[in-house]
Formats: sequence, C-alpha cells, structure tokens
Amino acid sequence: MLVDKPIWPAHGMLWAHLVSDESLAELHAFAASVGIPRRAFDRDHYDVPEERIPELVAAGAVAVTGRELVRRLQASGLRVSQRERRGL
Repeated sequence: MLVDKPIWPAHGMLWAHLVSDESLAELHAFAASVGIPRRAFDRDHYDVPEERIPELVAAGAVAVTGRELVRRLQASGLRVSQRERRGL
C-alpha cells in the first residue's frame, strides 16, 4: 500500500491518494480494514484526508512522493489514464 503527500485541496482540507501496486482487491481490503468508505474510491485510488495518513502508515501503508506513487501505479498496470477517466 502506498500513500502520497497530501497536496490536493478540497472541502477545506488537504487530500492524499492511497493506492496498491499489487491489486485493486488488496486496495479495497486495506481501505475497508482502516475504515475508509468505498465512496472515497476513484478508479485506481482512494482519496484520504491528511489527518488519516499517520494511521494509514501505522497500518502498513508506505509514504512516498506523488511521483513515486504514479510511477509504481503505472508499472503495476493499475493506473487509469486521464484519457480513460474522460471516457475517450
């Protein structure tokens, strides 16, 4: 499990991305185990608020840079491209 630095502002707070570089099943299982609701899932990642990061790391997620997170997600074949997100 990987989590990047929270740099995405929304709803008055900063958000990070939680991903798996193994499988979506692993990602969903981890998210469920730490109480992240399924509605936070966005195609290849969960959006998580900044204050949850210490808890996620304590549960086994590895803090990485945004660049590293994307690189590993792409290498795993799980990355959903911007083109796919737009439905093209």
